[in-house]
Amino acid sequence: MNVRRSAAVLAAAFGIGAVAAPLAQAADPSPSASPSVVLPSGLYGKGDPTYDGVWRQSLALLAQHTVGERPAGKATDWLSRQQCGNGGFAAFRADPGKACDAKTLVDSNSTAAAVQALAALGGHEAATAKAAGWLKSVQNKDGGWGYTPGGPSDANSTAVVIGALAAAGDKPADVRKDGKSPYDALLALAIACDEDGGGAFAYQPDKKGALTANADATAAGVLGALGKGLDATAGTQADAKCAAPDTPAQAAANGAAYLIRTLAKDGHLTSSLPGAEDQPDYGNTADAVVALAAQGGTAGVRKPLAWLEQNSAAWAKESGPAAYAQLILAAHAAGADPEKFGDQNLVAQLNATGPAPETGRQATASARQTDEANEQDDDDSPFGTWWYVGVFAVFGVGIGFLFSNRAKGNKQ
Repeated sequence: MNVRRSAAVLAAAFGIGAVAAPLAQAADPSPSASPSVVLPSGLYGKGDPTYDGVWRQSLALLAQHTVGERPAGKATDWLSRQQCGNGGFAAFRADPGKACDAKTLVDSNSTAAAVQALAALGGHEAATAKAAGWLKSVQNKDGGWGYTPGGPSDANSTAVVIGALAAAGDKPADVRKDGKSPYDALLALAIACDEDGGGAFAYQPDKKGALTANADATAAGVLGALGKGLDATAGTQADAKCAAPDTPAQAAANGAAYLIRTLAKDGHLTSSLPGAEDQPDYGNTADAVVALAAQGGTAGVRKPLAWLEQNSAAWAKESGPAAYAQLILAAHAAGADPEKFGDQNLVAQLNATGPAPETGRQATASARQTDEANEQDDDDSPFGTWWYVGVFAVFGVGIGFLFSNRAKGNKQ
């Protein structure tokens, strides 16, 4: 789901009108940090994290993982410490040391994204199980989820929760409320082939119960119907003609067919935010690439992927880590190289927005540079290499003790 959709839904749910204008202008709802928000050192991005901190951090860590990076410990720690005692995550908590209360706006999207990131990184089984338990506790009677607990189900929220449940080791089809599964909720939002927008998913029914095609919701719905998460890889399902969406697999195929038709003309989706002028929607186009690749519609991936490679650089630079992550996830799903994405090195650009990864491409390059510098220093040093090894071996004992105790202190 696009970060703009996340912020827009939160604003609508709680009447936060102040974000409406920035949302219509850029993918990042707050391109500069609010004076009242101190940015943590472990957080990716310089924009105000109030509405998207957990979301963008989760996408950043997930994207790094897909390309073989091991994220920085303080970046992972920041995300894990955002979890509330009940298992849920809010969009951002400035003081994670303070317990969550009834005023903490915990939501399904932040929670589901965090689950997917932490599950991918490993070692957070207790946290992801607790978060999945919270998600199950706020499931709606139709089997789906809204952005906030008790809110009407929507395709985007339901889909990202399906991905989280699967990542946490649950079978989404078995997670039921009043006999309804998440797939029942998605199928209820799938538009029949002979209707306007046939094959697509609606975000929600309108006040009269009618369904309107929504490309953003369709990309999310395809992933959800396939039972896949944000880091989906290429699927093997053959392209299919639109047919009655009476199974999740058929609904996913229908949605993919709709996206292919919609992307055929320009190679990109168009922004549909209320009050915004029609303009290319880079984030949702990236999401559509992931959905199409996951379903197996490789023929429909080439044009939007090429369009993103040629046109997304300025958008990603302005929008920050979530944008770089979306592009990396799109490249990953489509089998493209995120380090040679047009003229962009998406991995380096994402890593530059926060703490350097511990291992992987950037860490390896940094270590190589350090080794070369040390070799030069050794030539000039009266002490030699083994003196440094001895000193750092002793120092390492203290560091290990420090990290061990910090980890204990961060557990919730």
